[in-house]
Amino acid sequence: MVDEAHRMSAHYFGAELKLTKRYVLGQLLGRVCRHLLLMTATPHAGKQEDFQLFLALLDGDRFEGKYRDGVHSVDPGDLMRRMVKEDLLTMEGTPLFPERRAYTVPYELSAEETELYEAVSEYVREEMNRADRLKAEGEGRRGNTVGFALTVLQRRLASSPEAIWKSSSAATGSRSADWRCSHRQSGPRRPAPAAAARLPARAARPRRRSHRRHRGLAGDELEELEEDVVDAATAAKTVAELETEIAILNDLAELARRVRFSGHDRKWTELRTILADEALSDEAGNPRKIIVFTEHRDTLNYLVDQTRTMIGRDEAVVAIHGGVRREDRRKIQAIFTQDKETRVLIATDAAGEGLNLQRAHLMVNYDLPWNPNRIEQRFGRIHRIGQTEVCHLWNLLAANTREGEVFKRLLDKIEEQRAAYQGKVFDVLGDAFAEQPCASSSWKPSGTTSPRFERGSTRSSTRRSERT
Repeated sequence: MVDEAHRMSAHYFGAELKLTKRYVLGQLLGRVCRHLLLMTATPHAGKQEDFQLFLALLDGDRFEGKYRDGVHSVDPGDLMRRMVKEDLLTMEGTPLFPERRAYTVPYELSAEETELYEAVSEYVREEMNRADRLKAEGEGRRGNTVGFALTVLQRRLASSPEAIWKSSSAATGSRSADWRCSHRQSGPRRPAPAAAARLPARAARPRRRSHRRHRGLAGDELEELEEDVVDAATAAKTVAELETEIAILNDLAELARRVRFSGHDRKWTELRTILADEALSDEAGNPRKIIVFTEHRDTLNYLVDQTRTMIGRDEAVVAIHGGVRREDRRKIQAIFTQDKETRVLIATDAAGEGLNLQRAHLMVNYDLPWNPNRIEQRFGRIHRIGQTEVCHLWNLLAANTREGEVFKRLLDKIEEQRAAYQGKVFDVLGDAFAEQPCASSSWKPSGTTSPRFERGSTRSSTRRSERT
């Protein structure tokens, strides 16, 4: 039996098949075991070819080769048993899991944020074109690394002014070091050395994994990989190009700094509104515990500072990220679940798996991950056996941005999952772009909601795939 079996993943990159070490372990177990049981709440990440590779661990002959739409048919009905959580009953016939509801909270960027968004997006578009040229010139690996770094930069832009400010500042520093090295060794007119396109020394550690295999990484491993790549990957091939890139990044860093301290952070305003809502208090007037998930550590640090300032007590807020040791995570978990004075846990996906946080039943996705399974894994921290309250999830989303385009792609992925699961999939996203942002004041602790919130699906998903 293998729990969290979705970590046994494999992916196609074009015609090339990449297997994670966990997937190879699954193949080995399948050859030597008479019975193999794979347990996971999230076997399907929205890509049919990856789902077929996962099923090949159970029946390699039947699911051989790369999936092609219209040619292959993936019907795991005889291999997979899947039940929605709300349908599970105790021996007494009562529901095993409570209801859960998801809502989307769209907001408009401020004028300052829109200026920053357009400037960074233009930089990313130009650099993506240069990365494509690198690949066309035969430097595919370097072009892919630059493309991955730019994708991370765009996600940090969507995350917070703090994250894009720190990222652009760090990238400027890394490239400036390469520029100084180039001038010392080669002079201003000669091509920059290979160091200008490589990762920094800290990224060359043996434990660093290729960005092309990032889909199989745990939350803390992915955090480390992204930090390593985004600071240093550059498409510049000459010192002159590097100088131009440094100047652009300096301008972006200064613009991001001004937005960061302008006091016009609309995303934080939405979260603050949720945290301050009187409806998020229990019958005695005590604030209920709430978990806030973000994708990036810089945003996490920013939210910790902002939330502590808002509440007025440092001990009211705790945090978990990839840099927190596992034993310390357990201590923080205990503080959050047992100390009534600790109200808010702010976390990256390092807390997205394996932690029981059901002392809370309220959650906010400050950043929306690009993989719908990760939303499910986050929600699973509070929607667990033993939870007695209706679980609520708010997804914060900037309208009319690339993040909104990703949201649409997520809806498409969930539709693919719905087909593969015969409809048994929970809508973790909630209503898409309602006419008005979902007001947190409409939330009712008794489990009843306003008509706006009633439109959210209450379906859910749970485990398992099995072979006998």
